Amino acid sequence: MTYNTITVAHDQGLATLTLNAPDKLNAVSRKMIAELKDCWETLADDASVRAVLLTGAGRGFCAGADLSDPDRGKEGGDSGSALDKFFNPVIRLMRSVPKPIVAAVNGPAAGVGMSFALAADIAIAGKSASFLQAFARIGLLPDGGSTWFLPRLVGEQRARALAMLAPRISAEQAKAWGLIWDVVEDGELMTTATEVARGLADGPTLSLARIKEAMNRASGNQLSQQLDLERDFQRELGRSEDFKEGVSAFLAKRKPDFKGK
Repeated sequence: MTYNTITVAHDQGLATLTLNAPDKLNAVSRKMIAELKDCWETLADDASVRAVLLTGAGRGFCAGADLSDPDRGKEGGDSGSALDKFFNPVIRLMRSVPKPIVAAVNGPAAGVGMSFALAADIAIAGKSASFLQAFARIGLLPDGGSTWFLPRLVGEQRARALAMLAPRISAEQAKAWGLIWDVVEDGELMTTATEVARGLADGPTLSLARIKEAMNRASGNQLSQQLDLERDFQRELGRSEDFKEGVSAFLAKRKPDFKGK
């Protein structure tokens, strides 16, 4: 697929995915979400991609769904149809792709744009960024998995308030509440986020994939089940070339050269 609303750049195992509709603060049109679905499917299957950096062009990360998009009418008033066909598969792909995702939140992250940030494995925001669950302002409920993410990240009371009162919160507040990993100066955001993503791309790919999968499955597992999962994954990782390289590098006091095997 040729992309018109997003761009993808590849650099030695790191893919940088940029939402590219800056004139609308990267609001998500039906065309953009279709392109994102295709892109995440491609990235998931591309063995050369070891980590993904997600950001937005211009002064915004993502302002949510594009309510002015003329293609919205194609669902015939069925607001769940687009979720089922496009938005939900994108969130599922982001959570299941066996590669770490770093979100560089460079401005407003509202609605499903906030969901994209929460679906990433690590989110870093510039100081001017903000976060907003805007759905209740137009008579909807948070989607993109936010009703699942929010209570787990900030607790029931804060999650309900964020969804029902729809306040805009700062990047600093988001960090204090555990919604994101870190906040940096705006001018340092892309450098910092790229360094983090680059470190993951150069890291032990299989280990990072299993960490992500284990974390994903933890919320549905009892402790005993999770202990068994850790045992099985650790057995697999203990036989990997990356583990041998990691131990060898540790003993030799050198930087490991992980191959993802």
